[in-house]
Amino acid sequence: MTLIPTAYAASEGLSIHLAPEVLTTVGGLPITSTLLTVWLTMVVLLIASFFGTRRLKLVPGGFQNALELLIGSVYDYIKDVLESEKLAKRFFPLIMTIFLFILAMNWMGLLPGVDSIGIYSEVESHGEAASKLVPFFHPPATDLNITIAFALVAFVAIELAGVTLLGVWKYGGKFINFHSPLAFVIGLIELLSEMARLISFSFRLFGNIFAGKTLLMVVMFLATPYVLPVPLIAYELFVGFIQAFIFAILTLYFIKIAIEEPH
Repeated sequence: MTLIPTAYAASEGLSIHLAPEVLTTVGGLPITSTLLTVWLTMVVLLIASFFGTRRLKLVPGGFQNALELLIGSVYDYIKDVLESEKLAKRFFPLIMTIFLFILAMNWMGLLPGVDSIGIYSEVESHGEAASKLVPFFHPPATDLNITIAFALVAFVAIELAGVTLLGVWKYGGKFINFHSPLAFVIGLIELLSEMARLISFSFRLFGNIFAGKTLLMVVMFLATPYVLPVPLIAYELFVGFIQAFIFAILTLYFIKIAIEEPH
């Protein structure tokens, strides 16, 4: 999903494209502006983790102390939810990685240069040739492919947690139960709700980020682009944080539900 102003936007409005803008192809695989932003986010996170942990001290200073407090608080919360130190150690890296990755990805989409640095390509507009800006970077969560990929990661992690901790038959018994007609129907409903998480995970993240980006583009197109968008950008920073938090916390609670003994 791509949203960019074209060179002829002044006369025809904003151009909204449902497919991601393809910058090039490598081995037949398209490299899109959203995928490039995801790769840039990965590089930024790797650099931040390297510089943030290379000089750890036994007696922490200000930054290390704040970092340890943050990580320790999240770890303790996960331990309280899962009610197990062993499970917290197992799932903390996954939950924290999901949160940090989505948060960084959302905030990267608000940086200057995103959607404004790119190359021009020729397009047809009412039978006439025109130029369109194809940006190098675009907010990844506005691409449904990216949010579905995150949803698949969370979905597989949840199902594997249930299977590995309860066993295939016991976990499968939550969804396929022949003890009574009512138990069978309830199991099918549980199975449908389990599959629906793929849609809810991906479309919740996609819808909120895409709506925010659309609002910012419309405001900058219709109003002064230097003053009015500032509070909206601050709001989008908050939305980016909330969406990352919701995605991670739902993954945690769905894991807890998956590993509970069937009744």
